Amino acid sequence: MRPNNPDSSKPTLIYDGDCGFCAYWARYWQKLTQDRVNYEPYQRAASRFPKISVAEFQRAVQYIASDGKIASAAEASFLTLSHARGKGFWLLLYRKLPGFAKVSERAYALIASHRPAFHRFSLWLWGRDFTPPRFQLVIWFFMRAIGLIYLAAFVSIGVQALGLIGSHGILPLSEFIDAIKHYFGVERYWLFPMVFWLASADLAIQVICWAGAALSLLLVFNILPRLCLLLLYALYLSLFYAGQDFMTFQWDLLLLECGFLAVLLSVTPQIGIWLLRWLLFRFMFLSGAVKLLSGDSTWRSLSALSYHFQTQPLPTPIAWYADHLSHGVLMIATAATFVIELVLPFFIFFPRRLRFGAAFGFLLLQICISLTGNYNFFNLLTMVLCLLLFDDAALQRVLPQRLVLSLQQRNPSVEPGKIVSFVSAFLALLIVFVSSGQLYATFSGRMPAPVRWAEYGIAPLRFVNTYGVFAVMTTERPEIIIEGSNDGVQWKEYAFKFKPGDVKRRPPWNIPHQPRLDWQMWFAALGTPSSNPWFSGLLQRLLENSQDVVALLDGNPFPDRPPRYLRALLYQYRFSSPEEKQTEGIWWQRKLSGFYYPAVELAPERSTGDGPPSGVIEGITRPRQQ
Repeated sequence: MRPNNPDSSKPTLIYDGDCGFCAYWARYWQKLTQDRVNYEPYQRAASRFPKISVAEFQRAVQYIASDGKIASAAEASFLTLSHARGKGFWLLLYRKLPGFAKVSERAYALIASHRPAFHRFSLWLWGRDFTPPRFQLVIWFFMRAIGLIYLAAFVSIGVQALGLIGSHGILPLSEFIDAIKHYFGVERYWLFPMVFWLASADLAIQVICWAGAALSLLLVFNILPRLCLLLLYALYLSLFYAGQDFMTFQWDLLLLECGFLAVLLSVTPQIGIWLLRWLLFRFMFLSGAVKLLSGDSTWRSLSALSYHFQTQPLPTPIAWYADHLSHGVLMIATAATFVIELVLPFFIFFPRRLRFGAAFGFLLLQICISLTGNYNFFNLLTMVLCLLLFDDAALQRVLPQRLVLSLQQRNPSVEPGKIVSFVSAFLALLIVFVSSGQLYATFSGRMPAPVRWAEYGIAPLRFVNTYGVFAVMTTERPEIIIEGSNDGVQWKEYAFKFKPGDVKRRPPWNIPHQPRLDWQMWFAALGTPSSNPWFSGLLQRLLENSQDVVALLDGNPFPDRPPRYLRALLYQYRFSSPEEKQTEGIWWQRKLSGFYYPAVELAPERSTGDGPPSGVIEGITRPRQQ
């Protein structure tokens, strides 16, 4: 390290030039503080400071202020760091937090007495040429990736929205808004923040979906990124509420939280990066914690994956092969899942190389999940979050140098103003406060009152959420099969695009699309019709032959006019054995369990002659004969 030329107007840090550990961190601090501090080895500077003995120079670093005052050891370290942007809080803790100074000095003494070992430790954790991390490239790629995730989400809901919440859909948005108006007063605008208060017609639904897709493309091409991020968050929040039962999934919450934090990232990068890392920690750690806290025997016995591949909502073709792996392999994979979800999340807050290790572990898990299960953009979004565990130096090792230089020139870093920094810091404290309380409540079963009040106040905006997937493993796979008939004797099956039906059909792929009706059918099969009131709306629309709803299915067995009767049967599905697959060409075996929903028809008074019936939910009745 080349020392600075002495400048009496600036403070000086003097270190042991013969100590590899001291020189390593002095080089790093010099890059942090730039030209605001002089750095010199004592072998060069000792003659100018006769009051400090050689033994003191060898014992600890010495900080000489511009007014001549001297500090050493931990205090000298924090004084030096106070000249680096964003590092002054260490000195504040040292001077104001009781006990912090004593602990810091003891820790410094411990490290100083074992400097060779800590030097090797530093090289292993941070690398030989450790420089202050930069995230210019990381943020650029993260923003483009978030734009693509938003694009997939908006397009996916756009092609389904009319069938789900349109005027002839399963849960009409206009009826939902009328119900909210009936039960809530002015507070409805805060409790259900959505642009659909301005208009809720089918055209408005389509405009919101495709406007979101257009804004996503603008974000991908880096056109007005901050404005796009803000509008994308607002539009997706609107769809979250408008979608009702079809927008209650954890990936919708995760995208809303990521989208909000991406807004903060665009204006205050340092705060945004730490909040997004905190989100990734909570998501991954809670995913593992809820599996143990649930008390589910399959997770505790490491047998969960023996059921998961065939009982998950929408398996991929590879899931069939994964399900037939040996029990021992599946137990090892289950144990590895716990390690990745419960241990690696803590590495997010460790030095860069351990943080990289956590990122690779998360990526491996998400890739394996994506290969065996159709989870739309969920796993892709989690992998995008992993990008923030790296830094520019890591990306530069795998990116073409010309691309790196081009991106750095086109996207110069901009320091946020004081007002923006203050608002971002306030939001960061609020998010950490509420999310920490949620973590505490997950393990203790109760939430402190101040956290509960804060959570309630910001809940409608959905930018702080709690997570935890597959807390309880389903060990059987019930499937609902809807059938229609004109005479109550001959029945034809309605096929869905993605969920299991025909036992000979190979499980399809649908990533990053989210077929929301297919997913709700999986949940409905685990419950009852009374716990899934939307199901009767689905039957009604099929009896009406609603083209918007039929478009959600894989064809229409009654293309000319709707059936007179509908019923829903419940089957138990399981993957076929290798022998059954080879000899019979089937991917599934199924066995009839009974009725899920008895045969129904539209009430006669709701019919309109020979045309399609126009009943309402109350107009569905059981047929007189079956």
